[in-house]
Amino acid sequence: MTRLSPLLQQATPVTVDHAAGSYIYGTDGRRYLDFTAGIGVTSTGHCHPHVVEAAQRQIGSLIHGQYTTVMHKPLLELTERLGAVLPEGLDSLFFANSGSEAVEAALRLARQATGRPNVIVFHGGFHGRTVAAASMTTSGTRFSAGFSPLMGGVHIAPFPNAYRYGWTEDQATDFALKELDYLFATVTSPAETAAFIVEPVLGEGGYVPGNTRFFQGLRERADRHGILLVFDEIQTGFGRTGKFFGHQHFDTRPDVITIAKGLASGFPLSGIAASEELMVKAWPGSQGGTYGANAVSCAAAVATLDVIEKEGLVENAAARGTELLDGVRSRATDAVGDVRGLGLLVGSEFVSADGEPDRERAAAAQKLAASKGLLLLMCGAYMNVVRMIPPLIVTSEQIEDGLGIWSEVLSEI
Repeated sequence: MTRLSPLLQQATPVTVDHAAGSYIYGTDGRRYLDFTAGIGVTSTGHCHPHVVEAAQRQIGSLIHGQYTTVMHKPLLELTERLGAVLPEGLDSLFFANSGSEAVEAALRLARQATGRPNVIVFHGGFHGRTVAAASMTTSGTRFSAGFSPLMGGVHIAPFPNAYRYGWTEDQATDFALKELDYLFATVTSPAETAAFIVEPVLGEGGYVPGNTRFFQGLRERADRHGILLVFDEIQTGFGRTGKFFGHQHFDTRPDVITIAKGLASGFPLSGIAASEELMVKAWPGSQGGTYGANAVSCAAAVATLDVIEKEGLVENAAARGTELLDGVRSRATDAVGDVRGLGLLVGSEFVSADGEPDRERAAAAQKLAASKGLLLLMCGAYMNVVRMIPPLIVTSEQIEDGLGIWSEVLSEI
């Protein structure tokens, strides 16, 4: 009898019968409020009727048209539609399947366009599990351990994680920027540095938002030294943070962004966006792939953009995110050292009485929440952060329901 790999451990005990909107219905007959959204993927909720209809219609006309062999209408429409929401100047797109592929495409473009070998990433960042992406991931050793040697040319600078350092945000930002300059002086010359690659909000690293002064500091150094600024928007894009892209909270211009997750409501699709002037500097043959820009995924992505616009989901994420963050903060107990987030990305960091990471209590809280009908996930270097990632369609009533369950959990663990 064949089985799934034993390494594929479920975060919850649920086997899905069907799902709709903000809810998953298990084969056990129970309804679960889903604050995982497929790790931020089902942005329009489960099986949104408009997305389902678009995918069903596309399946009947073309499932796969390999896009360096033939062109298809959903890809052309998606490319045009994204032009209305992408940051100014990012007018050229390359599509792939997964976030890791998008990150690797951005890395390849940065090195080829600049002719420089090195990249700088930031402590706590998650960029994927493939070799290059894992080499740039510092949110936990579980993503990169056991298959060394990793890719060379990756250097790590601090992220302004004020809670971790026990400082104010200004102190953490001063430290991060000074250490970045020290890295230039001691480890990687600016003349050999192709790109900064950074998440607007650390995802797997614990749901830690950056700040305007930090990101503008990166932009200033990028402009001064001819370095590219790459924002990894895989988890923070498409309305998740209460703006269309996470970096827009910080008034900072990217040279490249990576996209995936919420782009197609659960269908596999990812990509990078850059200016055509930059994109043309990629070497011939460096962009491609068998399944990239799958026709059904592209049709679902167009429908997703329809739903985001027509239902005001970016605005809803901002309003519901404020409700969620305020509600989680107001219910925090002594077991929770910090509550933070941006939009519909909210994390609660569990600590012991002496302030040390408390993975066991975090795991107990996440497990107890599932038993009460609220599905959550964990993250952070010590896996002691419980994160809430509702779909962008979540209502105030569903936020209150989730907060009610969370209050019960905190009172019982």
